[in-house]
Amino acid sequence: MAKTFFKITSKDELEQLLSNSNNKPVVVFKHSTSCPISSRAYREMEQLDGDVGLVVIQSARDISRELELVTGVRHESPQVIVLRDGKAVWTASHFDVQAGAVEKALEANS
Repeated sequence: MAKTFFKITSKDELEQLLSNSNNKPVVVFKHSTSCPISSRAYREMEQLDGDVGLVVIQSARDISRELELVTGVRHESPQVIVLRDGKAVWTASHFDVQAGAVEKALEANS
């Protein structure tokens, strides 16, 4: 199970997450509370053994847009982005959001 889902609700929190990616890969999960596909993806992300930054689209659209600008990764929901050294190194969306794939991406970018 994921140790922690922590909501990213401000640009400062997003900047901190990007900074943390200089030390290790970090995971951001964009989630829509009104989408059944996103609910399935959320359950996948719960299986990760680690922290997951959570951007709830309905309440943090500006953060989602900022993440898109900073990383160059076009917004989708649900979506997982693995960040390393402030850059997106892996991404998946919709039915491709799978815990095992995210874990492999984290290992490959450690």
